[in-house]
Amino acid sequence: MPLLVADIGNSHTVLGLVQDGEVSAHWRVSTGEGRTADEWAVLLRGLLGGLPERAAAGVEGISVCSTVPSVLHEWRDMLVRHFPGLPCLVVEPGVRTGVPVLMDNPREVGTDRIINALAAARLHGGPAIVVDFGGTATTFDVVSAAGQYVGGAIAPGLELSLEALGRRGAQLREVELARPRSVIAKNTVEALQSGMVFGVAAQVEGLVTRMTAELGVHRDDMKIIATGHLAPLVLVECAVFTAHSPWLTLQGLELVFRRNS
Repeated sequence: MPLLVADIGNSHTVLGLVQDGEVSAHWRVSTGEGRTADEWAVLLRGLLGGLPERAAAGVEGISVCSTVPSVLHEWRDMLVRHFPGLPCLVVEPGVRTGVPVLMDNPREVGTDRIINALAAARLHGGPAIVVDFGGTATTFDVVSAAGQYVGGAIAPGLELSLEALGRRGAQLREVELARPRSVIAKNTVEALQSGMVFGVAAQVEGLVTRMTAELGVHRDDMKIIATGHLAPLVLVECAVFTAHSPWLTLQGLELVFRRNS
């Protein structure tokens, strides 16, 4: 039976059905901090019920990670009241992931980043850098050859940056997040798009180069993995990526669930 997994981010929540690393169904919904436990339960049952032979009763268990404490509180309530007989795992400090976290304060590292590191090490091997393109933040997570989480970087996400420019720039406005015709733009809309798409591509290439050098690893031995729903926008503009793994976090959530079952 498949496992229901949920990656709760600041802007969006990505849900999926995963079995043996294969994602058979997936959804991306607004995280909505005001959504109650009952509303989340209705949403989940609606999504599951819309799939043939994939009702909630056919799910083996639920594995969740979250970067939003208020939403996670509602999820805990929902899991207890609406799915009482289902094995559930909330990934948090203290849960066994098998990934040593070599940070000053391991408990402050986002669980989604640890999950990405685990999935990268198990599915792609280390050393590796995972670049997760979220709307709010773009995160860089570094995994050693021994499968250790050794650190990373956090940059503003594409959607957040574009929204901030639209709000704070007196003569700017919010525009569609899309690839412009050229790097040297001929109008304001495409100038914003160029700064976002090509600017982030250059940022990724620069940080990956610096991180690889700091690790002392030869560039050919480093795996650079792109994930996150905005990755396709930047992927073709970067020559550094060796793999595109859109469901890396969901696959990692299954790995953690199996380890703790």
